[in-house]
Amino acid sequence: MSLLSTTDLKVSIGQTQVCHKLNLQCKAGEIWGILGRNGKGKTTLLHTLAGLRPQDDGQVFIQHKNMNTLPRKQISQQLGVLLQHHEDSFPSSVMQTVLAGRHPHISQWQWESEHDRDLARQALQTVQLLHLADRPVNQLSGGERQRVSIATLLTQNPQILLLDEPNSHLDLKYQIQLLNTLCELTKSAGKTILMTLHDLNLASRYCDKLILLLGDGEILVGDTQQLLTEENLQNLYDYPINRMDTADYPLFVAR
Repeated sequence: MSLLSTTDLKVSIGQTQVCHKLNLQCKAGEIWGILGRNGKGKTTLLHTLAGLRPQDDGQVFIQHKNMNTLPRKQISQQLGVLLQHHEDSFPSSVMQTVLAGRHPHISQWQWESEHDRDLARQALQTVQLLHLADRPVNQLSGGERQRVSIATLLTQNPQILLLDEPNSHLDLKYQIQLLNTLCELTKSAGKTILMTLHDLNLASRYCDKLILLLGDGEILVGDTQQLLTEENLQNLYDYPINRMDTADYPLFVAR
């Protein structure tokens, strides 16, 4: 079943075309990656799929329902977004920030229940930050703040997770641990992930399918290991990259 899909999607930034006639079928249990050079529109495409900016043409569907016809709250119950940048205008605690993930699931004047708090505590435990639950969020390091954002997304518990550079600011240990957690959750709970990445080795390790943004609206979409060829990567990054096959998954090194 397709959780997120598009038909003939056209997206641009000013005069720069990100994609045209993009047709996706992101199914339950699948992990998708978006790769491309800086300025080619990875974040813009992700924001368009999240309904945070309008597309030029085409349609985006959540479980076969046109996103433009759905109330924002209903979208937020099914789709969660991890942004690159966080604006912490108010000195809320880590727990209060993570509990915001439950807001799509409660009524306007309703307080969070103990069940909501349990979900938040479980999410903080997952990202190893439960001991900082009472700390003001604006006193965290960049990596800790990123883990709080991931905990907020886990507390929201959407079926579709759109992640903009989820490994940003994270130490190697947390990059692997948290991507393992997110991807295992996706497979076991029938969710789907679509994430922007810069690291080819993480894309090779975790993604089932890829969208390659080649520039000028040209894209490649398909199975990860079929797309990650030296020829495609040369076109993608305008730089030679060697592919080395290992027993587990291919590794990529710039020449």
